[in-house]
Amino acid sequence: MRILGISAFYHDSAAAMIEDGRIVAAAQEERFTRKKHDADFPANAVVYCLSAAECEMTEVDHVVFYDKPILKFERLLETYLATSPRGFRSFRMAMPLWIKEKLFQKKLLRRYLGKLAGVKEWPGSLLFTEHHLAHAASAFFPSPFASAAVLTMDGVGEWCTTSLGHGRGKDLDILKEIRFPHSLGLLYSAFTYYTGFKVNSGEYKVMGLAPYGRPLFVQKILDHLIDLKEDGSFRLDQRYFDYCAGLTMTSPAFHELFGAEPRRPESPLTQREMDLAASVQAVTEEVVLKLARFARQETGERHLCLAGGVALNCVANGKLLKKRIFDDIWIQPAAGDAGGAVGSALAAWHGYLGNGRSPDGRDRMTGAYLGPAFDQREVEKRLTASGAVYTVLSDDDLIARTVDAIVDEKAVGWMQGRMEFGPRALGGRSILGDPRSPTMQKTLNLKVKYRESFRPFAPSVRREDVAEWFDVDVDSPYMLLVGDVLDRHRLPLGAGEAALFGIDRLNVPRSGIPAVTHVDYSARVQTVHRDTNPRYWELLSAFKQRTGCPVLVNTSFNVRGEPIVCTPEDAFRCFMGTEIECLVVGNCFLRKEDQSSNLRQDYKDRFELD
Repeated sequence: MRILGISAFYHDSAAAMIEDGRIVAAAQEERFTRKKHDADFPANAVVYCLSAAECEMTEVDHVVFYDKPILKFERLLETYLATSPRGFRSFRMAMPLWIKEKLFQKKLLRRYLGKLAGVKEWPGSLLFTEHHLAHAASAFFPSPFASAAVLTMDGVGEWCTTSLGHGRGKDLDILKEIRFPHSLGLLYSAFTYYTGFKVNSGEYKVMGLAPYGRPLFVQKILDHLIDLKEDGSFRLDQRYFDYCAGLTMTSPAFHELFGAEPRRPESPLTQREMDLAASVQAVTEEVVLKLARFARQETGERHLCLAGGVALNCVANGKLLKKRIFDDIWIQPAAGDAGGAVGSALAAWHGYLGNGRSPDGRDRMTGAYLGPAFDQREVEKRLTASGAVYTVLSDDDLIARTVDAIVDEKAVGWMQGRMEFGPRALGGRSILGDPRSPTMQKTLNLKVKYRESFRPFAPSVRREDVAEWFDVDVDSPYMLLVGDVLDRHRLPLGAGEAALFGIDRLNVPRSGIPAVTHVDYSARVQTVHRDTNPRYWELLSAFKQRTGCPVLVNTSFNVRGEPIVCTPEDAFRCFMGTEIECLVVGNCFLRKEDQSSNLRQDYKDRFELD
């Protein structure tokens, strides 16, 4: 039996295919359209999922949408009535889209699906699941646990913003909810907006900025913005926010409380923004810890599953792991809305259809390598058509040449196997570098990624070596846990270096792997497993053999504002338009100096125009 899950029409549209309960394929639409956070119907992702399952749309048994639009419309109406007439402008802007499309989403979905099936409207079974149930299902059902507590936290679904669930076998029950407008995700997004970053995509920048600051505003947040109870439940004082009735996240009262208007996007960052980031991060961690303690108490479970956008806060996840409230934690790699495509399909398989579940301790997301792959013949065909000059190498020579390039402190584009599902590059669509280089972080940020210099990079490390370098000794395949670099690898700081504040701390090497050591000695760790990504594991092994270091810098294969690359053409375009010096696609090895100078300039010009 085949079930197609769909997430669409808000942000991060995606599709996932479940076949007899097994996740066959999953991908975000943005990777195909090259439109960041694409919210449209995921037609390309659906076509890919059908191809991966080797079936036609007519052979799909059920399609499941990841939320219930009528309940969202109910929230919109009730929110307007509660804030009338102040919210009329926001209400007026939202109404045309709802009246034109969203109220008739069932019909709209049948038409989109019908196009793929070659008919006017798809006649098959179309189901809808609640948003947070989809999140919870995406967390529990693929997890290795027979039973677990399940926490979901995001901005808002239909009404729910935070939920506590209990999963046992094929059963998943939602026990408690916190409802809109009280939302941990929206509190974090308010500070994302206030510090000058884009809501729904800049929250990870706030998290990365936090270690440069001091949590000076924690008590002010707790005294005025959020009434936090011991069980983790909370209420937000709506006088300080504008997301219910207005067009911004924060209100004039918020600005008065913190003594300034919001920072203008792209304007210089100051110590104040860093302190605000540190403060909201600290509050978020406190809320998550209280919710986790309550979840343990309420369910009696030893394992915890997490999903929803807040579950992408790997710093909070790392703190939660260290507290040992639960024996083990499993986090859905596509924890945001894209993961709802997987969750909705699994919720239908186990909940609606009542099919059993037999967990065997394995992670059913299989490393999140669920996207398209290209065989060697296809890679060569596509690179040749793009005008690329490349050398085809044996497996051993490819690994050796790649290690040579990394040791020479070159930035290497690495595209291998199936594309990852979720926001993280995990060794399928990555840019790699030498973590021992004190200049690699700045080089990658400014010359390759074209993004803010303060942004940290993640280390990839073989699972069997992780405890030798970091205070993490659990699986972390999805870069969703932060740990600290062990003391024996840290470098002593001079008196002047230790006294630095804010962004001045950026260029001080803090360990033997400075390119992946954040200013607080933390690192967003990815453990690499031989069974899920053998070629990347072999590369790490070869780098360790050469250097004694089993760690590589791993960042997503894209530049600021673009989705991660999907195809060989995408990889070649990014390679040619940036300062990436080598590109490895399948068994093809490319050097920048070998490419036509005219073609290099043409790609660079087009890249800059984009």
